[in-house]
Amino acid sequence: MIEIIPAIDIIDGKCVRLSQGDYEQKKVYNEDPLEVAKEMEDHGIRRVHLVDLDGAKSGRLINYMILKKITSRTSLIIDIGGGLKSDIDLEIAFDNGAQMAVGGSIAIENPAIFQRWIDQFGGNRILLGADCREGLISIHGWIEDTKQEVIPYILQWRKQGIQEVICTDIEKDGMLEGPNIDLYKRIREQDPSGHLIASGGVSCLDDIEALEKVSVSGVIIGKAIYEGKISLKDLLQFM
Repeated sequence: MIEIIPAIDIIDGKCVRLSQGDYEQKKVYNEDPLEVAKEMEDHGIRRVHLVDLDGAKSGRLINYMILKKITSRTSLIIDIGGGLKSDIDLEIAFDNGAQMAVGGSIAIENPAIFQRWIDQFGGNRILLGADCREGLISIHGWIEDTKQEVIPYILQWRKQGIQEVICTDIEKDGMLEGPNIDLYKRIREQDPSGHLIASGGVSCLDDIEALEKVSVSGVIIGKAIYEGKISLKDLLQFM
């Protein structure tokens, strides 16, 4: 059964969504992310993907008090990403209740530190954020593209101990046009045993079923929930 992981993206302490990672295309859905998290928990959701978009842009964890609010007032499992670029950021994330931390830019810019995190905390608590545009890894809140191809990149870090990968197709993210099934299928063919989380483009229940058919382990759903394309009640069939 595919794991359902709703996303809560934070800018200025508010729950927002972007389109294709564009900060200029920001829409605020709720002033209180805790309210959103509690509603998700009430509908049987067990895990949430929390993204500090301010942190991703600035290069340091910023919205950790939102994290603390959610982890102290719900029983949700939280993985957090965005701005985790130093030991201090990671310490703050775990001290404020995150069970897992997602490394994106750090894995490209300072792989030695990222490897140390994996060795210290394990590949099941340190997750790889493989965000890509046209098959190439993108960093710094999706502002800067690299020349690193996404599939070899994932395979490299899997060999280094990473157990779970969140792979986001930036061009699909927030567009409600369906996920990049072909990309996830190709990743699965080369890495059948890893825990692969798909992110970006999910617009309906059929998209979730399509990802399940190519053996994706989990799916992050954001805008489809906030825009009412998929209800939290609808997701019960996958849990």
